Order: sequence, then C-alpha cells, then structure tokens
Amino acid sequence: MRKSKRETEETRKRIVEMAADEFRQHGIATSGIADLMAAVGLTHGGFYRHFDSKEQLVAEAAAAALDTLLDTLTSAASGKKGRNGLKAALAAYVCAEHRDNPRDGCPLAALGSELARSDTRVRDVATTGFSRMVEILAAHFDQARPAEARKRAMATAAAMIGAVTMSRVLTDQKLSDSLLQAVDESITRA
Repeated sequence: MRKSKRETEETRKRIVEMAADEFRQHGIATSGIADLMAAVGLTHGGFYRHFDSKEQLVAEAAAAALDTLLDTLTSAASGKKGRNGLKAALAAYVCAEHRDNPRDGCPLAALGSELARSDTRVRDVATTGFSRMVEILAAHFDQARPAEARKRAMATAAAMIGAVTMSRVLTDQKLSDSLLQAVDESITRA
C-alpha cells in the first residue's frame, strides 16, 4: 500500500530527526543507515526512497539540529539586551547539561571534525549554521560597531563550540567543569 504524500513527509522528518540525534550521540561514521532505519521502524531499502545518499541525510540532519540549537539560543537571549542576552545564550550553551547530552546539543561541537571531512553540501550547512550563530551573538554586542560586533561574535562562537567539545574530551570531571566556567567567565568579562 502506497503512503500519502503527507505520510511520506512525516516519515522523512522522523528519519532526519533520528539521524540528527544518532549522529550527535555516536558520530556520522559509526551511525549506519540500516541501524537508523531500524530505529525508525523501516528497512534499509526504504532509505533510498527518501534520500539519494547518506551525505544528503547528514546535511539535512545537521540543518535540523542547527535550527533547534539556534532556536534555543535565540529563545534564551530573547528580551534581554546586550551583555544580559549574551550571558543567557552562554548559560544555555556553555554548561554541563549541554556537555553531558550531545544527542540534544550542537552538531558543531559534537561533529566538528567529521563535518570538516564531509562534502561541500554538508560543510555549507555547517557554515550557514555557524554564521547564524554569529548573527545571534553579534546582536548582543550592541555597544560595538557592526563589524567589531561580528568579529567578537565569531570569536565567542568559536570559544563556545571549542569549550563544549573539549569539555567532552576531558576525563577529569573537575577540569571539565572548570573549563566551562573559565570560558563563560572569559566571554562575559570581555
């Protein structure tokens, strides 16, 4: 029995959401198509009814994960001006909860090295997401000229992503917590 166009779209959306979670939790290379499809309740063969390649799925999953992250940052900073908005965005990103839950977090922090080795389409998605993150942060450097605000926001975004990534690498919990705190304080004091 054929599925309706709406059912097909909903299935595709479920696959993308599951892939976004799995990629962030386990990595792109170690997340197989067969396992992803089984998690959604479909067969491996059904994958190609929705996607041309794994890279296409990676691009869509990264875009979906970035949209969620950027909505979270925007919401956290919403209604807050300047430094207060920046502090709110930092609190939502540079924190133990984000560090401890890569499945629900930023794909740039969870998958950075794999995204760098992906095709241009995937890297374009990452570039767009990073640029949007910079725009969100730049709006909170309201005392600076636009070019300076963007420059500071790029450095801030890179520090945020790097802090979460490195805090996940460290096996010393106290050092990991200290790193997150140090980056938060460094950014909010600058």
